[in-house]
Amino acid sequence: MEARNYTYMVECSDGCLYTGWTNCIEKRLKEHNSGRGAKFTRARLPVKLRYLEVSQTKSDAMKREAAIKKLNRSQKEKLILQCHLEKILEENEISI
Repeated sequence: MEARNYTYMVECSDGCLYTGWTNCIEKRLKEHNSGRGAKFTRARLPVKLRYLEVSQTKSDAMKREAAIKKLNRSQKEKLILQCHLEKILEENEISI
């Protein structure tokens, strides 16, 4: 199986959105929810995956993460609404 890279957004328990990238979304979500993820999310557990985008390269995923972080809240919410998360999870055989 080819390597995949993901740009993702999680919603924290306080409603904040956190954006990151990873090459294993299942592992990354477990890290976030066990308190071993980003410092930002540690005090805001649990987190829930709200947005996922597949990139061909690590560089592409990191560039997309940087672009999403520059968006305002309403722009991020629009991305979430347009995401079709369940379809992406199914097509990429991701079980979370």
